[in-house]
Amino acid sequence: MYLFIASLFEIGWAISLKYTQGFTKFGYNVATVTLMILSFTFLSKALRTLPLGTAYTIWTGIGAVGTVLLGIVLFQEPLEVRRITCIGLIVIGVIGLKLVSPH
Repeated sequence: MYLFIASLFEIGWAISLKYTQGFTKFGYNVATVTLMILSFTFLSKALRTLPLGTAYTIWTGIGAVGTVLLGIVLFQEPLEVRRITCIGLIVIGVIGLKLVSPH
């Protein structure tokens, strides 16, 4: 659960980072840093029971997939077969790591 929450905060700070416009928007700067701290805090809690490599890969995988999908929705980034295929490969990798993880 901690890892999933950390991943959601990961997505949040990545999206808010876009809104900082190069760290020129104070409110978004504060939001970005706060979400980063929360993401790392929950990741560190997850690392108490999960192997580092597995947890980090799942955390970044969920973050990457969520960020790409929100980029398509919020910023009209291109939705093309190659991108969706790559997202699918990340999802398969995350699921695979979760299945082989001892925890």
